[in-house]
Amino acid sequence: MTRSHTTPAPIALALLAGCTTPAPPGDTPAAASPQQVFWQALSSHCGKAYAGALASEDARDADWAGKVMVAHWAACEEDRVAIAFHVEEAPPSSSSEAVGETETSSGSEAVGRDNPWNRSRTWIVTRHGAGANTRFTLKHDHRHADGEADAVTFYGGTSVEAGSARAQDFPVDAESVALFTREGLDASLTNVWRVAVDPAGSKDARFAYQLTRRNDPTRRFRVEFDTTKAVAPPPPAWGW
Repeated sequence: MTRSHTTPAPIALALLAGCTTPAPPGDTPAAASPQQVFWQALSSHCGKAYAGALASEDARDADWAGKVMVAHWAACEEDRVAIAFHVEEAPPSSSSEAVGETETSSGSEAVGRDNPWNRSRTWIVTRHGAGANTRFTLKHDHRHADGEADAVTFYGGTSVEAGSARAQDFPVDAESVALFTREGLDASLTNVWRVAVDPAGSKDARFAYQLTRRNDPTRRFRVEFDTTKAVAPPPPAWGW
């Protein structure tokens, strides 16, 4: 007859306890929030510039097709990133729309120069709050070639949700609605902007800026930049 040997319960528990050593409280890092990962990715490009182009196919943006574009991370602070958006103006544009709003006089000021560039636009993303309550604000700083602010400037919105690690949406805010109403830009009263970014050094990394409108599902303006290859930083944006 074969005898079976059973290890006493107290000894078995002691052996199991010796196999795993629990980490002391506080040693396990908390998972990063989508907002934290997004901000780290956006900030990872500080000081760099990248070439891009129009990625959408809305007929209203036909004058943007084929133009050389550069996004330059021109200024970075702990809670603020400013990205200058440079567009080569050749040939002169006749479009009545510029990144979702009316063409500003700053666009026409570039016409007629040798190899003219429109350097009137800077996207400013600001971080507010902490942890799961972190939110972001996107504002558009539009200037003339002499550095003076355009009549349509510093409009944008604030994220209302956590968003994702790669993208944040910015519905138009009340301040911008008042500005657009004053300037007769009724088409822009339901704007939603999106900023999407991959961290520097990641495979096939891209940065994108997009405009859609809640009251017009056909409206989509999107420009994309290849952030795997940096280019020489351009001159400062107007007024910067």
